[in-house]
Amino acid sequence: MAHYEVTIASPLSQQEAFERLAAVERFQEWDPGVSAGKQIEGDRPGVGASFELEVKGFVGNSLPLVYKTTSFDEPFRFVIVAESKALRSDDVITVVEAGSGCEVTYAADLVLLGLFAIGNPLLGLAFDRIGDRAAAGLRTFLEAD
Repeated sequence: MAHYEVTIASPLSQQEAFERLAAVERFQEWDPGVSAGKQIEGDRPGVGASFELEVKGFVGNSLPLVYKTTSFDEPFRFVIVAESKALRSDDVITVVEAGSGCEVTYAADLVLLGLFAIGNPLLGLAFDRIGDRAAAGLRTFLEAD
């Protein structure tokens, strides 16, 4: 399993940062590994809401992943999980007040499944690079408008 975690300070209020991130279909605005997103279940973010994200693969291809919201405690924390035949991704986003803004912690665990599991020992190296690019976009996304 590969793990990536980053905490980013933002001038946004806790509520505003949480709302931006809970709209998972907007991940394409900050994560260069996501090329498209849409909500496919539910009429707003929350437990049971599902989002289809078009995720760029390790070899240049892309694949649709469906993320389901499994936990939602507005404006503090939510969890989204995607699982396919090849992988499982668990993402936890936590937002806490900090000074005049907030701090966002984004933590993700990724594990390859089935025949792909042979790549798990090397997954962390690639996942760190992918996470660093996403974190750079997240910093910009969390700036005040």
